[in-house]
Amino acid sequence: MGFSEPYKYVIDPEHFSVGFLVDHIGYAKVLGMFRKARGDFIFDEETLELGEIFVSIESDSIFTNHKKRDAHLRGSDFLNSREFPEIIFEGQNSEALQSRAGIVSGSLMILGKSLPIALDVIWNKSDVYPFGHKKHTIGLSIRGSFKRSDYDMSYAVSNGWVGDHIELIIELEANRE
Repeated sequence: MGFSEPYKYVIDPEHFSVGFLVDHIGYAKVLGMFRKARGDFIFDEETLELGEIFVSIESDSIFTNHKKRDAHLRGSDFLNSREFPEIIFEGQNSEALQSRAGIVSGSLMILGKSLPIALDVIWNKSDVYPFGHKKHTIGLSIRGSFKRSDYDMSYAVSNGWVGDHIELIIELEANRE
């Protein structure tokens, strides 16, 4: 069932996972996540367009299941979370999510540097939540990648200890306001 106007959706922090994969010395990839993030966007179920997307990730909330590594990742070699407490994605508009898939273009700011990025989006479901809050809810799966060296985060890239290519994994549910 379509709706005749765009609605604002606020991402549910209890159903919001921001993860990443990065190569570790060629042996395996580290799967990490950020434990604190928030965001909102506009979605029009009639035109199938996402817009006015804002996502803020708390850089010091990084978690890779290794305390010493997590402390290093918060430091100046990587995220420098004291000076740059937020990683921000802002998306202006998407192509229409035909067949429930599309691309959102925007900018990703890390370490105070903002660069263009395109993210693949899958619209999983929209409906009234079946229990609890009973709000109209949308579920999205989002994937993308970037090079951390583009953000001047080059620690251990040249010797191959830590990969340059970062794979993003985002899963979310958002409630209509």
